[in-house]
Amino acid sequence: MQRRRFKNVLSFPDRLSQEAERLRAEAEKLPHGQERDMILRKVRQAETAAHVHEWLSSPGLRAPE
Repeated sequence: MQRRRFKNVLSFPDRLSQEAERLRAEAEKLPHGQERDMILRKVRQAETAAHVHEWLSSPGLRAPE
């Protein structure tokens, strides 16, 4: 059996920011409460992941020699 390959159209940071925007729009529709807080937490996680990815892929970061 062969694995099915999926080629992403958008880059990883772009997918993270798109997901954060989608979740933020969803959270705006909800009243204040636990569900909205959980969605906003996912937004912060996606934004943090995008920043970490940007930091790790920066040219200033070098592997130890």
